[in-house]
Amino acid sequence: MLKYRLGSSLNQPLSSRTFSRGGLVVKALKYDEELIKTAHKIASKGRGILAMDESNATCGKRLDSIGVENTEENRRAYRELLISAPGLGEYISGAILFEETLYQSTKAGQTFVELLNESGIVPGIKVDKGLVPLANSNGESWCMGLDGLDKRCAEYYKAGARFSKWRSVVSIPAGPSMIALRDCAYGLARYAAIAQDAGLVPIVEPEVMLDGEQDIDRCLEVQEAIWAETFKYMADNKVLFEGILLKPAMVTPGADCKVKSNPTQVAEYTLKMLRRRVPPAVPGIMFLSGGQSELESTLNLNAMNQAPNPWHVSFSYARALQNTVLKTWQGKTENVQIAQEALLKRAKANSLAQQGKYDASGEGKEAGAGMYEKGYVYCESCITNVTVMFDMLSPIKKFTCNT
Repeated sequence: MLKYRLGSSLNQPLSSRTFSRGGLVVKALKYDEELIKTAHKIASKGRGILAMDESNATCGKRLDSIGVENTEENRRAYRELLISAPGLGEYISGAILFEETLYQSTKAGQTFVELLNESGIVPGIKVDKGLVPLANSNGESWCMGLDGLDKRCAEYYKAGARFSKWRSVVSIPAGPSMIALRDCAYGLARYAAIAQDAGLVPIVEPEVMLDGEQDIDRCLEVQEAIWAETFKYMADNKVLFEGILLKPAMVTPGADCKVKSNPTQVAEYTLKMLRRRVPPAVPGIMFLSGGQSELESTLNLNAMNQAPNPWHVSFSYARALQNTVLKTWQGKTENVQIAQEALLKRAKANSLAQQGKYDASGEGKEAGAGMYEKGYVYCESCITNVTVMFDMLSPIKKFTCNT
């Protein structure tokens, strides 16, 4: 953790202050002020993140589910639908983009980055290169992408991105092994340091997968273990905690656990884990939905915001914001407006949940549809690793890719 050196005025600009880490005096880095400002803009009251960083192959699977061909134009049209929804910036503070999306434009010629900035939404970028098998582990994975990351981050910053995302995973049925935990944590720490050096606020995401029969207590134990390792390595790498955001999974039972948890228990266990592991210097906790239904993810978030927290507790949802939108759009121009209304409805619901004011009484049946998928496999054209997720709520199973 950074500490001001004695004699350094708190009224000085951050860039002119000096800090002390264990007796070593250092100056604030080039982007520190900007990183803190960006992180707090994203972690602002009633707002969260729209995760729309699906790879081209994953986006193609989503389009295929509604009978739309996977072409660059169709991907562009769907992404434009999302970010051009009128008033989206009231509920969404950041949008995570795939590399292709960062450089795309609206049909009228305005760049997506310009449109997002006009809406008060910070553009972000996925920077990891996906998961591959981890040698000498229990069938676990490690995340690629550190090679050349400094150059990629610098280019993304020039293109207008101001935050980044790196996703690693932890499997409870596989152990998890200590080698996997440490590799996950160290990779995230190196990524975070590199991203901050390039001016990007890093979203740190060691996703504890829902696979397995473990109860909520075992999930809590593993979540505490991976976050302890992650913060240890981030401190070792001198990551500025005031300039990061976290994207954890909620603490829940495994998908095959016979004992289910309600939102009150999920909130209790998740906040317990965060208080034990996350310094209050971190501005925001932006939860992933992890395959929860739209309704379930919103109810759990609302339960976590019934009392003040040391951090902004919010959302960074993909399917939990987009599922109904995609089904409503169906690839038809005449459906764009009602699809955008569906997006705004879900965004507003989660905005209210971030403030602890959500009321589920007006929700439709579709919001409760489960999105877990048994036999969850990464698309071969994206990555060679295979992972498994389990659908607790729906008997319908479909192949998809989630890189």
